Amino acid sequence: MANITRILAVFLIVLAVLLGIFAWSISRRPPAPVPQVVQGQPSFPVVVATRDLPAGKPIEADVLTLRMAPSRGAGEFAEATALVGRVPLVAIAANTPLAEANLTTGLADAVAPGERAIAVRVDEGNAVGNRVRPGNFVDVFFMLKRDMSAGPGADAEVDATQARLLLSRVRVLSFGDATLPGTSDAADAAANAANAPRSAGARTAVLAVRTADIDALTLAEGVGRLVLALRNPADTDTAETLAIAPLLASLRMPNNGANRAAAGLSLEALAGSHSARASRTTPAMPPLPAMPAMPVVRAPRVQPASNDLELIRGARREKVTY
Repeated sequence: MANITRILAVFLIVLAVLLGIFAWSISRRPPAPVPQVVQGQPSFPVVVATRDLPAGKPIEADVLTLRMAPSRGAGEFAEATALVGRVPLVAIAANTPLAEANLTTGLADAVAPGERAIAVRVDEGNAVGNRVRPGNFVDVFFMLKRDMSAGPGADAEVDATQARLLLSRVRVLSFGDATLPGTSDAADAAANAANAPRSAGARTAVLAVRTADIDALTLAEGVGRLVLALRNPADTDTAETLAIAPLLASLRMPNNGANRAAAGLSLEALAGSHSARASRTTPAMPPLPAMPAMPVVRAPRVQPASNDLELIRGARREKVTY
């Protein structure tokens, strides 16, 4: 029993010595270098998220901050103001630098709330000779033709061939291959810069249209012909909502340029026909009020005349006809 105790004590002493030597060797090692920005070393500001950012939700200003880093990665940002309102494609963890690859890009970022981006067909004849550029404001006119195949007297969906203003002060998001700055990736931007004249053969224009106006624009393009009229961005003249109504119905409104254009012009009026001039110059007469119903008066009933004569003789009565 005593031998076992001695052996165990020697083993513990040796183990303690070995552990001491191991601890002494670790303490002698130099500490691992910590990457940090030291005085005189180049540093760059980088925008990072202060908390987790969910995907699909616009970024707010209070969740962004600037931190100094030895280098800035590809697509990372140096200013936070450019990121406010941008939408992450994926969830971004806190303390992570924000990069362009993690954020949405394209025309969707240029569409305001309540608007939708919709493409319309254009050519040189209806797009100001292809002089329209992204960021311009245009008025959208349309022309409808009456279907003459139905024959005279037949019901037609369009009563008269007409042209009129459909939408006022619509913003152009893209025209042909040209788009708004910041709405295309680097490859598209390089292609647009190298092929700037390609917009001369534009076939589509993307417009920012209010959601409530998309139905009218779609119908007008499907059955008629659209014309884009370029306007000065400082010109705020727009048509009243009631002016875009039945043909010529808005002539009773203030006759400014937009309302007059929205009232429309029929082919008959343009040709100067007498009926068209009369309808444009003579206001419609209001309908006459209905006459009140007259009470029914019944004539008194008259007994028919009789040729009989009644004779009374004492207690006898006799009826004599003559």
